[in-house]
Amino acid sequence: MTIDSEQLRRAMRTWTTGVGVITAMHDGQQYGMTVNSFTSVSLEPPLIAVTLKQLTHTHELVVKSGEFSITILSSDQKELADRFAGKTPDIKDRFAGVPTETLVINAPLLKDGIAYFNCRVLNSIPIGENTFFLAEVIAASGEGKGEPLVYHNRVYWKLILPLSSPPITSKNLEESQRGSTAYGT
Repeated sequence: MTIDSEQLRRAMRTWTTGVGVITAMHDGQQYGMTVNSFTSVSLEPPLIAVTLKQLTHTHELVVKSGEFSITILSSDQKELADRFAGKTPDIKDRFAGVPTETLVINAPLLKDGIAYFNCRVLNSIPIGENTFFLAEVIAASGEGKGEPLVYHNRVYWKLILPLSSPPITSKNLEESQRGSTAYGT
């Protein structure tokens, strides 16, 4: 039995994800797009995976350059998520007026994100109209501070404090990063 793509789409809307912008640069051209199909694969070695639609400028530049950057957006960056998702049709250059920075590679990162990654493609697998990219993380920045932008059921959301947990302070945040409290791993 084959599932109807619309049925799958409706069911997948219940999966809550973070929101990021993937960017690539090649021969002076830069492009970026909003993604939520991004995940950590391994810490040792440091690997992530991302899936991109094949008929996009960003996909083309990732394939040509073999590298990309990802900015994990904060809850204050919904406008950037929409801009890089192409939901602002009157904007031709998605980077126009957007402050950027770099880590190790030239693909830009959007300032004020909550985490940043520079990645080199190790393998790519065409799947339907998309390509699955497995990439090595060659640089990363971010301390878990700030409120992430999340996406659920076609709407952007802000997170609230964890259930049944005391308020997050800088002290217990540091303890959680050392693994001494129940705030996660």
